[in-house]
Amino acid sequence: MPLYLEIIICVLLLIGGVFLLLGSYGLARLPDIFTRLHSPTKASTLGITGVLLSSMVFHSYQNGSLSVNELLITLFLLITAPVAAYMIAKTAIHHETPPLDKTKNAHLVSKIRDRQAPKENDEA
Repeated sequence: MPLYLEIIICVLLLIGGVFLLLGSYGLARLPDIFTRLHSPTKASTLGITGVLLSSMVFHSYQNGSLSVNELLITLFLLITAPVAAYMIAKTAIHHETPPLDKTKNAHLVSKIRDRQAPKENDEA
């Protein structure tokens, strides 16, 4: 394997590892659910993307053809992780989980809870 490919693979693995480490640290250290959601979502999308891209480069070189399995997994994660975080946040709001006082923009949580459902149009 050429040296430049090994360097690319190592850099992608390091980037992925750093994002995963920071994501797990943020999950352990951040105080409430609204701030904790950001950290693992970034870790899963960016960290796993780095690891999967390095795997794609390695296997593409080994097999002599482009490996698309890792690319499909990456696209799946890029689509599903933000949707999952959104659904978790909506559930926390629905169950009236209180944000901490230190949380920035905590007033937005109460503003979202107080929002009225759209009125249905009787003519439709």
